[in-house]
Parts: sequence; structure tokens; C-alpha cells
Amino acid sequence: MKIGLETESYHLQFMTGRMDIFQFIQKTAELGLDGVMINIVKWPGLPGWGTLESFEPEYLERVRAEIRKYGFFAEIDTNGTDPAHLAQVIEAAYRIGADVIRTYVCMGTYDAERLKEAPGNIRQIVPLLQKYRIKLAIENHEEELTDEVIQIIKEVRSPWVRAHCDTGNSMMAWEDPVEAVKKLAPYACTTHFKDHIVVHDGEDYRVCGVPVGTGNIDTEQIFRILVEQSALTRINIEMCFPYAVHFKREPGAGGVLAVGEGVYKVEEPPYDLSVIKPLDYYNPPGELLDKMIEDQEKGVEQSVKYTLALVDKYCR
Repeated sequence: MKIGLETESYHLQFMTGRMDIFQFIQKTAELGLDGVMINIVKWPGLPGWGTLESFEPEYLERVRAEIRKYGFFAEIDTNGTDPAHLAQVIEAAYRIGADVIRTYVCMGTYDAERLKEAPGNIRQIVPLLQKYRIKLAIENHEEELTDEVIQIIKEVRSPWVRAHCDTGNSMMAWEDPVEAVKKLAPYACTTHFKDHIVVHDGEDYRVCGVPVGTGNIDTEQIFRILVEQSALTRINIEMCFPYAVHFKREPGAGGVLAVGEGVYKVEEPPYDLSVIKPLDYYNPPGELLDKMIEDQEKGVEQSVKYTLALVDKYCR
């Protein structure tokens, strides 16, 4: 099993200009990993395509050359199902040598109409996926239940459209992560391997990212499921710390009715509430930025060490 790293794992450095895609690729090599997953979802108020500066051919060729220098696999993260946008992303993926594109349907909030429109939109770009031999992976991205993702895949009916199995996002939809992974594994062609806890911020409950192996998700069982019950040859670490988000569906939507037990046990937030609220972790104030960047770096190292130990245990 090859292990990749998603750029979101260093989002604070990217957003503050302390890291670019070339430094990220080099860092991934230093960590002893096998590939990169490049997030091109645009950040509000910032230029470029997420962690890519542009889609200009010369720039993308430089990115491709850096990826190939280390013998890495490459994947791209985008969002939405607009055919014109996805066609542009497919062209960019081809230019950097990426063979998988992750997308998701709902854009921050549950939207039944978007889910209904998704199969028709995706069918329009299947010929382009086939032309370039690139797979589109539909993610359970916080708002979507796994059954809703699977339904889209079944309606499109193409070997070029599969699932992106995120090991933590199901919690935001009140779905047990282990059960969600069991459902998605047979359809999966890529992943985000992550860990979460539930915290209270004084107002409500939030799902909070933590270094892989330190949260309440049974990540070892999930890793074993992905190895044994999917056709995956890669798993991508997405270390979502510091990050916290509110629940996106109503309690019970995914079968879980309330916080309090098991993976939904309520834990102390990683930072004192008098210093910062969980929903502010993603864009922390300046006085906390250096501390949280350091914590993020340590979290990536911890997540990589934990995941590589699972590879040794279940894949050797």
C-alpha cells in the first residue's frame, strides 16, 4: 500500500505563503511517502487555484517535473460537479500526471437539488475522463451520506467514476465512520485518512480534526477494512488539525442520534476556549499562528509515523 499526503495537512503554511507546492512535494519526500494529493479548491480572497498558483501549461509542467523527480503518484482535490469546471480540472490533472480527481457535491451545506443534478453533470465529462484515463472520485464530504455518494456512482454507471472514501467526514453527517468506510470501500479509488473528536465550544458541539491515531475514530480498524475490502493501492493522509466544523446534517441522518458515546464521546478542545474557539482554528489570529503552525507540523509527523506503522502491520 502506497501512502500519500494531502496539501490540506499544511493548510496554514500554504495560506500564509510559507509553503508552496514545490516545497510541499519535497517535504512529502522527506517524510518517506509515495505521493501527493493537491488541493485546488480556491481560498476566499487569495489568488490562484488553492495550492497551485495557476493552470498555465508552463507552471503545470514544472509541477509535473517535481512530482516525477521523486517517482510520486499524484491526485487532485477539487469540488462541485459543474461540467465546465471539471473539464478544466481534468486538463490540469493530465498536465501534472494526476490520475485521480476528488470532488464533492454539496458546497458547505446539504443541498438535495445538487445531489439530484450530480449524475447528469458527471455523465457529461465521462468521455474526457476516459480519454485521459483519469478517474473521478465522489467524496462523502461532511454533508453527504455514504448512501447518497453510492447512489450517484450507480446512476452514472461508469468505471471512471468511483468513490472517495474520507474516513472522518461521515461524523458531520451523524454517521459512524467505521460503518461508512465499510459501505464505501468496495467503490473507493482514493481516500482521505484522518481522525476526529467531538468537542464543545461553549455554544454547541463541533467535530474537531486531530493527528491520525490520537482521536476517537478506530483508524486501525478502518485501515484494515480499506486494505482487505477495497481495491485501493494508495491511502492519502489528510491531517486536519487545527480544524473544527459544525455538524452538517440533522441528528439521526446517518443513524447516530446524539453525542456522548463511542466515537461521538465529547472531549476537551485542543486549545483553551478562552484563547480560541474551535471554529476559528482554520484561520487563527496572528498571535496564535506560529504556535498552531508548529502544532500542525508535529501533527503531520505523528500521523505519518502512525500510518506507516499500520502499513508495516497489515501490508508487509
